[in-house]
Amino acid sequence: MSGENSSADDVRADDAQRVWDVVVVGAGPAGASAAYAAAVAGRRVLLLEKAELPRYKTCGGGIIGPSRDALPPGFELPLKDRVHAVTFSNNGRFTRTRRSKQMMFGLINRPEFDQQLVEHAQKAGAELRTGAAVQRVEQHGSAVPDRRTVAVVLQGGETLLARAVVGADGSASRIGAHVGVKVDQVDLGLEAEIPVPETVAEDWKGRVLIDWGPMPGSYGWVFPKGDTLTVGVISARGEGAATKRYLEDFIARLGLAGFEPSISSGHLTRCRADDSPLSRGRVLVCGDAAGLLEPWTREGISFALRSGRLAGEWAVRIAEAHDAVDTRRQALNYAFAVKAGLGVEMSVGKRMLAVFERRPGLFHAALTGFRPAWRAFKEITQGRTSLGELIRSHPLAQRALTTLAPQPVAEGRATEADTEDTDSEGSVTA
Repeated sequence: MSGENSSADDVRADDAQRVWDVVVVGAGPAGASAAYAAAVAGRRVLLLEKAELPRYKTCGGGIIGPSRDALPPGFELPLKDRVHAVTFSNNGRFTRTRRSKQMMFGLINRPEFDQQLVEHAQKAGAELRTGAAVQRVEQHGSAVPDRRTVAVVLQGGETLLARAVVGADGSASRIGAHVGVKVDQVDLGLEAEIPVPETVAEDWKGRVLIDWGPMPGSYGWVFPKGDTLTVGVISARGEGAATKRYLEDFIARLGLAGFEPSISSGHLTRCRADDSPLSRGRVLVCGDAAGLLEPWTREGISFALRSGRLAGEWAVRIAEAHDAVDTRRQALNYAFAVKAGLGVEMSVGKRMLAVFERRPGLFHAALTGFRPAWRAFKEITQGRTSLGELIRSHPLAQRALTTLAPQPVAEGRATEADTEDTDSEGSVTA
């Protein structure tokens, strides 16, 4: 294992002599999960990260049940708080708090969480290189010795060789651009990390706030993490000025305007189109790089962890593939695996967002005054069900969603005929 910059020269010299089974680009939750899954299978895995770790990421840091369930065995969450209560408000009005005897979800700081995930991947056998920015990948040309190999070209010109590549390099992914990822929903999230006195922190302990915002599809949140509150808002891209005003008004309304944020940041989330490819040749994408996140809440950590694990597992199979036909078959299997689980959740999430954009007051009334809706919210955050399972197993929820947001004819469960959509470069969509 190697993650020490002091041995970087030795690692680079060694890299030039070997072909890695799997190279993973990006050491966030998706990339670390992919590297762990491939390394556990006994393969030679290199994990590349352009930044130095640990590093800050704009993220609420909520760890719901599906995220917890997708963590490596023995992983101890570095929780800053455990959430037992949620205060809901509708653009600052009609505030009501609902409570749960059991913890609904936990709150983490991304630098610690991501670092621990990377360490688990290293313990499994993956090697880490930080400060390694990928410029492009090549599957043809002089840099590629044969059709079973992918060239990963770093900024500066260094070339690494791999049997399979996993792109987990975030929503502005270079690997996603190579694969041809298409998005049909882009949102802007703004966030502030606000240190607060102990008396203020105590008032928020164990409780989060979710505020349905003034723009269609927007909402804000307060996540307590010890002596710091993570306060953020999100809305559709193109409403930058209005989103900034919403955050400023939100902070002022909460009585937090007098506290200086330690970090203020912004981030674009990108949600994949239904026909967006998940692979091209021997290159897979996962997490934000693939546009995989829940469209309504824009929750991405659980999608990163789950798709990363799948990508790592299927990258191992692609690394073992001896020809283009077998490579395409394994890539198609990866696409099916994503579509069958995460794809179903995303499809329901898109329909939920369509309803929420038009009728946020309906959601507020249901969560604060309709016990089954609150119970469903709890069970989803705890990981006892998912949006997809909820709609399938509850006829009332199914009828309500069908009435408020009819499912487009083009959507539905994929078949092999409509999923194996390959272009001249071997892209496979789901």
